[in-house]
Amino acid sequence: MKTKPTLEDGTLEAVSGTNTIASELVKKLISNYRDNQMQAVNKELGITDSHSIWFDLPKLKKFIACIEDEAAKANPDVSEADLGIRFYYAAYPKAEDWSIMESHPVEREYAERHTLVMVPTLKKADETGEMLNYDFCPFTTGSTLAMAAKNSAETLPETLAENHGALSPPHDPKTEIFP
Repeated sequence: MKTKPTLEDGTLEAVSGTNTIASELVKKLISNYRDNQMQAVNKELGITDSHSIWFDLPKLKKFIACIEDEAAKANPDVSEADLGIRFYYAAYPKAEDWSIMESHPVEREYAERHTLVMVPTLKKADETGEMLNYDFCPFTTGSTLAMAAKNSAETLPETLAENHGALSPPHDPKTEIFP
């Protein structure tokens, strides 16, 4: 599998319309977050949390390609339609607990701010036959799905995931269309 757009009729135009949202709706959704969740976090934690996170396109493409490659190694029959990415809301540790970040170089100025952790998913039928998108880590031996990992005594030293983008703040929001 190679990372490329899935086109409905072979033209790029077929994809572009499916990835649009009215600007006013985007503005309203962002305002809802900032006026509610972000204010609650800022008040409760006494911080100025970030309101956005930016990832460069090469990093995202590399992560997607890694998911495709590792999934194909684990199961050559897996298709692009079986794969996805779950975005977990997360938060960096407090500055005094920063030693946990030793193996994951992130600036200390990100302490206590929210972030996203991206984890690959694999579509598979559950015990009732319902198709579900399970968190997926192809680095494990045996079963690679979340359900199996939760029931296993094995603790994974690493999992296939992506995290570090540029948070705003602390980065300058002057480049954002919805600051």
